[in-house]
Amino acid sequence: MSSFAAELVAFIRDLYRTEELVPLHAPVFSGNEKRYLSEAIDSTMVSTVGEFVVDFEKQIAQITGAKYAVAVCNGTAALHLALLAAGVKLNDEVITQSITFVATCNAISYCGAHPVFVDVERESLGLSPESLQYFLENYADLDDSGVCRSRWSGRVIRACVPVHNLGHPSRVDKIKAICDQYQIALVEDSAEALGSYLNGRHVGTFGQAGVISFNGNKIITTGGGGVVLTNSEDVAVKVRHISTTAKMPHSYLYIHDQLGFNYRMPNLNAALGLGQIEQLNHHLGSKRMVAGRYSAWFDLHDREFFAEASWASSNYWLNAFFTASAAERDEVLDYSNSAQVMTRPMWTPMHTQLPYRDCLRIALPVTERIEETLVCLPSSPPAEDHG
Repeated sequence: MSSFAAELVAFIRDLYRTEELVPLHAPVFSGNEKRYLSEAIDSTMVSTVGEFVVDFEKQIAQITGAKYAVAVCNGTAALHLALLAAGVKLNDEVITQSITFVATCNAISYCGAHPVFVDVERESLGLSPESLQYFLENYADLDDSGVCRSRWSGRVIRACVPVHNLGHPSRVDKIKAICDQYQIALVEDSAEALGSYLNGRHVGTFGQAGVISFNGNKIITTGGGGVVLTNSEDVAVKVRHISTTAKMPHSYLYIHDQLGFNYRMPNLNAALGLGQIEQLNHHLGSKRMVAGRYSAWFDLHDREFFAEASWASSNYWLNAFFTASAAERDEVLDYSNSAQVMTRPMWTPMHTQLPYRDCLRIALPVTERIEETLVCLPSSPPAEDHG
């Protein structure tokens, strides 16, 4: 065991002032969550209809600057709906990145479509505009009807899904310009990025749609939950309709006009979320303080802390640093977790996973190097900062 791993664990324990288990990211409930939950229970509106859902959607739209926000049961469902609203269907292809949580690729597969992997950039951990441009110039064409098709497979390339990994914005403005050039829908996986901005604009609002997750480990939580963001009324109407089993309005009959999904967010979850929203700005400030502490410590220990890019403002959902080698990464992970300080590597790339290893891809050298050397660190707001 290296002295570096031991010193890191000691620093994290001092940061969180505990000798107990230090989780990767724990939720903080120090506001009106219990009060709003009690109000929801008293109303008897605890399922997918209720004023807390309406208020939650309004507040998320206001925070992000999106014209519309449709709350659903989780982030994966949100991404599935956003892709369907973008027109993704059976045997289409969707360009994305390999270094992401599996839900990104699963949502593409739920549509009957096929992920295609391009590389990421080290500066943001997000999809590389240069890699996307290279792929489209060399492996895709616009046909006479203006539809982008793969030269490899002949399939329609319907959409592109960049991921704002760990809350750090990708260069989605550049990605959007390329997607527009090739008439490909842009759907942002902003699951981890509530409170993150690119050039002053909230991520998730650049494309046709974007999604945010409110899982228990996110910067604010609804227990389980997600939201589809969009500036398109047509997209919002479609997402809301198919998320409620595609049921047509009627006072008592159950008429469904297409395949739909039971994906709406329950009122109880939204009540919890409203209590969390009231603390969002405080959490963002607290997490930037934690990131600053980590950054200063790694500077003293000759390791690179993963910091936001000059053009971005990150929510620092999970802090991370680059180890000197793959061997050091494993040593840090083994020692810290055995010492009950939770760390984890970056997502295991999708092109190495059994369900997706046969997907089309170009060379992914940056993806593979990031996976070998990046370590994610405990990133909850410290206990003394709660409240």
